[in-house]
Amino acid sequence: MTLPSTYADRNCSLARALEVVGERWTLLIVRDAFFGVRRFGDFATQLKIPRAVLADRLKLLVREGVLSREEGPAVEYRLTPKGVELWPVVRAMMTWGDAFYSPGGAPRSIRHDHDGGLLDPGGRCERCGEPVPVAETRVEPGPGFDAADEGHDPVSDAINTPRRLLDPIG
Repeated sequence: MTLPSTYADRNCSLARALEVVGERWTLLIVRDAFFGVRRFGDFATQLKIPRAVLADRLKLLVREGVLSREEGPAVEYRLTPKGVELWPVVRAMMTWGDAFYSPGGAPRSIRHDHDGGLLDPGGRCERCGEPVPVAETRVEPGPGFDAADEGHDPVSDAINTPRRLLDPIG
């Protein structure tokens, strides 16, 4: 449940940001958008989220300018530049979760696609030392990856193979 919308008249950037991305499904939707998920049904399949909740969260993210809703043969949701700016937050939360809640190691490794170096918690490549932009970031199964925990559908299969962030699935 999101915080009550009583922060419009307050100068608290954290509270305002939490109004948009502070609910767990919302950050998981954003994470999967980075992984290349774009279609409503694919988000629903991957996240096992109730469809009504997914529709509500997607509407919020579009209204707030985090995602765009694009018409075509199928409706697709894409991260906007504002949404892409959330990558350091998503990466930091994944890193924190890996450190404290993944005893077998990180389920996903985050690498510089150019040279294969792992990214440090600040988003720098440990091999070349450069900060790595989202479009040059690759995600792949890490040492704590357990295929038994993953789905075996086309969306899960695509997410669980090495791929650049933001590259569309399907």
